[in-house]
Amino acid sequence: MARADYYNDPSAPRANSLKPAVSAVVLDGTGRLLMIRRTDNDRYAIPGGAQECGETVTQAVVREVEEETGVVVEVVSLVGIFSNPAHVVAFSDGEVRQEFSMCFRAVPVGGAPRASGESKEVRWVVPEDLRSLDVHPSIRLRIERGLADPTSPYFT
Repeated sequence: MARADYYNDPSAPRANSLKPAVSAVVLDGTGRLLMIRRTDNDRYAIPGGAQECGETVTQAVVREVEEETGVVVEVVSLVGIFSNPAHVVAFSDGEVRQEFSMCFRAVPVGGAPRASGESKEVRWVVPEDLRSLDVHPSIRLRIERGLADPTSPYFT
């Protein structure tokens, strides 16, 4: 399903949905960040997705990261809660979802990077190289907060 992100755009469609989602700032032992290149908008992002009924948010993080990247992670802390009503995502089926994502820090504990139906590319990125990647501003904010002081969660 195709998607279009609107961020601080006065012409954005009005949200008609709000669903809990998770994302993860996954750093390996050398400080590289796990990134995917999304199949639905061709942009780079951190792995994540919707929480499903019957799972905790940390279980959702572990599942989503492994589904999208092949990497198994352990959640270690909360980055923050991102719920900006000025960021909406319009899907081709008519759903327009307001951002609501809980972002966590995680470390890899197994698996191996591989693409999936949601990720056409999976790679470890040195933080200094992030500037050269096409990353949505809301994802950049999550990454910046995830690389910042881990003792102070961010929230909107």
